Amino acid sequence: MNIKPIKNEEDYTHTLSYIENLMNAKPNTPQMDELEVLTTLVEAYEEQHYKIEAPDPIEAIKFRMEQEGLKQKDLISMVGSKSRVSEVLNKKRKLTIKMIRNLHTQLHIPIESLFLDYKTDCA
Repeated sequence: MNIKPIKNEEDYTHTLSYIENLMNAKPNTPQMDELEVLTTLVEAYEEQHYKIEAPDPIEAIKFRMEQEGLKQKDLISMVGSKSRVSEVLNKKRKLTIKMIRNLHTQLHIPIESLFLDYKTDCA
């Protein structure tokens, strides 16, 4: 096993290609050990060079709604009235702490996503 750090895109691409060859490694073999180490290196490189910004809270809510096949009316119990849901989803009104708690508890949206700041169209 000759493993070295991933320092640039060329190393990254080469390592991904090599990992692909190891994907069928059997458990408890040197190839599986190598696969696990290389995967850790790739994850560390990606974390540093390919950061994915968290979506704003409203986009996170809309994404969960799409995943679950929910309509705006399904959020009434978590956000408030039909008009309140519409205002929130159209960024006319900010989420309150109570709304954030309800959305986190009922839709399992990460609380850190819901607490991110975002721009609204209100004055």
